Amino acid sequence: MPERKPPFDPEVFLAGNGPAGNGEGRSVLKLRPKQPIFSQGEPSDAIFYIQSGRGKLTVLSPTGKEATITLLAPGDFVGEDAIAAVPGLRLATASAVTVSSVLRIERDSMMRVMAEQPKFSGLFMAFLLQRSMRTQSDLVDQLFNNSEKRLARILLLMAEFGKPGEPESLIPEITQDTLAEMIGTTRSRVNFFMNRFRKMGFIEYNGRIKVHKSLLNVVLHD
Repeated sequence: MPERKPPFDPEVFLAGNGPAGNGEGRSVLKLRPKQPIFSQGEPSDAIFYIQSGRGKLTVLSPTGKEATITLLAPGDFVGEDAIAAVPGLRLATASAVTVSSVLRIERDSMMRVMAEQPKFSGLFMAFLLQRSMRTQSDLVDQLFNNSEKRLARILLLMAEFGKPGEPESLIPEITQDTLAEMIGTTRSRVNFFMNRFRKMGFIEYNGRIKVHKSLLNVVLHD
C-alpha cells in the first residue's frame, strides 16, 4: 500500500516543517535587528510570515525621507503583494527590529497551497481582513485623534494589549523618532507625552518601555 500522507496542518506549514508539495518553496530566515526581510524596489516574488521577533514596514520617498508604516509581530504575514495577479516591485521595505525568525514562502508555493488547502486559505484571508480593518482604524486614528491618543494606541498595540498573557508588557526597543513617524508628529512631542505617561504611572521607561493597562485611560478619555 502506498504511504498515506499526513493531513495538512497550517501551523506545521508555517513553522517551515511538513510537506508543501512539489518544489517545497519555503525557507526559514534568521535575522538580526535592522536586517531587511525585503527591500523597496525588489521584485515581489515571495511572501513572508513572522514566526518570532518584531519587524517594521517602512517606505522611502524620492527625496530620501523614510517613514514607518506599521510594525510587524509574530503571526503577521508581510509582502502579500506577491500574490497579486501581476506582481510588480516592492513598494516598501520590511526589516527586523529585534532578532527574528521569518518564513519565506515563494509565490508559486503560496499560490499552490492556497488553492489546495482551504483551511490555510481561510487563515490567510482572515489575516488580510484583520489587516484591512487595522488599516482603516489607523486612518480614523490619524484623522480624528490627537497625537497623544495616537501614541497611546501605538504603545498598547505594541504591547499586544488585549491578547492572552501578562496585563503589563515590555515592548520591543523602538526609538522616539520611529514613534513620531508613525503618529505624524515631532520627536519632541513624543518625548513630552512619554514623560507625561510615565509621571501618571501609565508606563515605565528605563531603556525599555513597559506598558500598563491603565494607559487605556488616555485612549478612552474624550
